[in-house]
Amino acid sequence: MSQVVTRIAPSPTGDMHIGTARTALFNWLYAKGRGGKFLIRVEDTDRERSTQTAVDKLFEGFAWLELFSDEPPVFQYGRIERHKAVVEDLLARGAAYRCWMSPDETQAEREAAKAENRRFVSPWRDRTDGDPGEPFVVRFKGPLDGDVVVRDLVQGEVRWQARHLDDLVLLRSDGNPTYNLAVVVDDHDMGVTHVIRGDDHLNNTPKQQLIYQALGWALPAFAHIPLIYGDDGKKLSKRHGATAVGEYADLGYLPEAMRNYLARLSWGHGDDELFSDEQAMAWFDVADVSKAPSRLDFDKLAHVNAHWMKLADDSRLARLTREALARRGADLWEGDDARLTRAIPYLKDRARTVVELADQAGFVLRRRPVELDERTRGLLDEAGRARLERLRRRLSLFESWDVFALEAELKAFAEDEGVGFGKIGPLVRGALTGGSPSPDLAKTLAALGMEESLGRLDDALST
Repeated sequence: MSQVVTRIAPSPTGDMHIGTARTALFNWLYAKGRGGKFLIRVEDTDRERSTQTAVDKLFEGFAWLELFSDEPPVFQYGRIERHKAVVEDLLARGAAYRCWMSPDETQAEREAAKAENRRFVSPWRDRTDGDPGEPFVVRFKGPLDGDVVVRDLVQGEVRWQARHLDDLVLLRSDGNPTYNLAVVVDDHDMGVTHVIRGDDHLNNTPKQQLIYQALGWALPAFAHIPLIYGDDGKKLSKRHGATAVGEYADLGYLPEAMRNYLARLSWGHGDDELFSDEQAMAWFDVADVSKAPSRLDFDKLAHVNAHWMKLADDSRLARLTREALARRGADLWEGDDARLTRAIPYLKDRARTVVELADQAGFVLRRRPVELDERTRGLLDEAGRARLERLRRRLSLFESWDVFALEAELKAFAEDEGVGFGKIGPLVRGALTGGSPSPDLAKTLAALGMEESLGRLDDALST
């Protein structure tokens, strides 16, 4: 059996859609799980919409998802001469013909065929007396009767009656190839063995299969996967939330979490919801993909992301948190990187996204002296100030700034003071954070570190 080769072939017309990302992932998993190759082809023949900015956005999406082509990406526009050569081959084989119908004639004949419930047939199908100097298109000469059968790995056996398949245009009057011709030539030349794509392309498949057969080329295996819907069961759109891959990065999701979550849309391995790329590669088979559309569930995505946040490297999360804060216009300085890295272990268990990490990290990045909120100022009466001074002295002699040791020390201090911790905690937290949200007090101290914690307590006592 030849090496498995899959591909993703997006058009660069805007941000990468989450559906394209899921299709790319399935192609990547299927190829990698079988020691094969995953390729990227950019279908950029629409020159008005295929801008360099749009191309860059596509590859930014692939880079963030960490789905990289095993060979240099192919750009379809640069292959037009090859496409034209194949059309000439089809003409020579008698599998295509030149059609001199004008647009108005074509429209009139289509309407007549529709009214009579018959196939559109060009009068030039069996004629060769057209004027080469006049505009013409080249059409594929498809069968007039019988069935075209596609054996799809997901959809099963699908049949089309040939009498319902018009002779599609291969080459437009301006000399440019059409999608159905170009995709067949490109997939063949790239050695693609498995065409895994959205089921919105299923109706193109019988036409493409006929072109393969007319050229005597081996058919790839086809697998048409269902689309992604919103939580209301309707086609995914902006009203459901983020639809572009870049938006998910900005919302604070990790690429490994997105891969994990997207793999579960219309595919699964038993009850496993959390798994690594290596596990997904070993388990994934496109034949196991459901025919039913999947629904994007942001709560489940957040759950998966929270899992991978806990496993992520702290310095990486600190960098991502800093970037999230910078996008908000936060005033950051070099020392914040170390402070964030120290704090991340105490914050990430409570965060589902990097954005939530950024929300929680505010108390760490506050500049001294921290401005106290009204409640903390109210607690700094004579008794509160005296108690805070005793705690500050005790903590300054504390040898281990470990969170578990700090927790025990705070509990012991409350017992020695003869009060419940509720009499101590709010004042200490306010002095350390100025009223900003923070984790429990021991984690807050550990996140700030000994020097910063004692300094903030000193500042509060000096007010």
